[in-house]
Amino acid sequence: MRIDKQAITDFFTDLQDHICQALEITDGTGTFHEDRWERAEGGGGRTRIIQQGGVIEKGGVLFSAVHGPASEAVLKQMKATQPTDFYATGVSIVLHPHSPMVPIIHMNVRYFELSTGECWFGGGIDLTPHYVDAEDARWFHAQLKTACDRHDPAYYPQYKTWADDYFFIRHRAETRGIGGIFFDYLRPGDDDHKAALFAFVQEVGNSFAPIYTHFMQKNRDLPFGKREKKWQMLRRGRYVEFNLVWDRGTKFGLETNGRTESILMSMPPQANWVYDYQPEAGSREAETLQWLKKGVNWV
Repeated sequence: MRIDKQAITDFFTDLQDHICQALEITDGTGTFHEDRWERAEGGGGRTRIIQQGGVIEKGGVLFSAVHGPASEAVLKQMKATQPTDFYATGVSIVLHPHSPMVPIIHMNVRYFELSTGECWFGGGIDLTPHYVDAEDARWFHAQLKTACDRHDPAYYPQYKTWADDYFFIRHRAETRGIGGIFFDYLRPGDDDHKAALFAFVQEVGNSFAPIYTHFMQKNRDLPFGKREKKWQMLRRGRYVEFNLVWDRGTKFGLETNGRTESILMSMPPQANWVYDYQPEAGSREAETLQWLKKGVNWV
């Protein structure tokens, strides 16, 4: 089966529509504002932002499809060895909830194609709870393992380890959250392999709405107070640190004159930093920090 870039692009636009609809229904009051934009060099996208909803304080569901001559930075990022044109499309999501009992979530699914004929897929989903709940973490990873296993039993352990390594705040020696799956540069060997990889990317994309709406519904009414909100602001600070210091996509976008508002969509509306903050021994905050490490076997 031959899968072309238009079929992939059409799936991503439909995926954005489906996810936004599911989030609005579950949120109850929040609606997405759409900002359509064009890239001078070619292509554009639809940035959809939700703010001050019933559950989601700030979030974005972004679709883009851009093309044109690849700059030196793009060639380096894409590991291309000669000047070429490129086509890139995908959906990227970050959601920051009001409640510290509802986790932050991130997803990205993407496709790149060069005029040389080379192409590849990338993506993943990861979860950043403000408070790590082991039961929720096991459920989350079980959903991802099931999605992976439908395509290849080797995917989950490989891509789970990749996520642990990627979503790691090196200067803090802690993971951003409880991880998930992460994959990149999945290059098809032939048309059938490309169709199989695309089916896997579709599976990952379609798993997002059921996973996050589950957490929205399950945790939205859990009680919390000032202590939990203070902790949430500190954990958001860690999220900002990772995205600005270590995230390849953020750094690449800013270094290549990308669309700043869309690139920084992932930032929370508020975050705090406290000098040398140490949680009370035996507290839920201290317990959460104990979970923020690589190699936790959730399933």
